[in-house]
Amino acid sequence: MAITTNKVVKLTFTTAGGKTFSITIPDPRVDLDKAEAEAVMDTIIQKNVFLTSSGELIGKRDIKVVGTTTNDLYDPPLA
Repeated sequence: MAITTNKVVKLTFTTAGGKTFSITIPDPRVDLDKAEAEAVMDTIIQKNVFLTSSGELIGKRDIKVVGTTTNDLYDPPLA
């Protein structure tokens, strides 16, 4: 039983087909700022790194740092 905390950065893009595509990156730096995250997204778009089922990435839609806390209340006994 334990309490764990996790953080991820979720980068969400728009695609040529009008849909969204997200990339989740675990354990972001504490001092990560908006400008750095946008620069990474711009590079991903410019270099055409991902091709999705709804086309290439064409724009930035959202950037979020998401934190979760999990309280594991039960550990099964070892056999």
